[in-house]
Amino acid sequence: MEYRQISATYSVSGQITPEDVGAVKAAGFKSIICNRPDEEQPGQPSAASVEQAAKDAGLEFRYIPVVSGQITGADVEAQAQALDALEGPVFAYCRSGARCTNLYALVNEAKA
Repeated sequence: MEYRQISATYSVSGQITPEDVGAVKAAGFKSIICNRPDEEQPGQPSAASVEQAAKDAGLEFRYIPVVSGQITGADVEAQAQALDALEGPVFAYCRSGARCTNLYALVNEAKA
């Protein structure tokens, strides 16, 4: 499983499967955020299936679906609230990791 570390407490990746959750936990992450809407692409794992695997592994999970190229202020606020509430380090995923990266930048910009 490949991921990009954005900060000491936040990393991003493309789509993961429920089977990848063990590797996420083994890498030391405590929480997972899904920023990819369900059914964005045929055959992608549902957020609920990844959430169940995360809970079974003892990880926290948040589902904050963001439409590609259409990040809203509400999306940024929801991501900020999740990052404040979740135990880190946090692993976030979407299709490629770009939405998660952009959300993180916007959250930090809003806090500045």
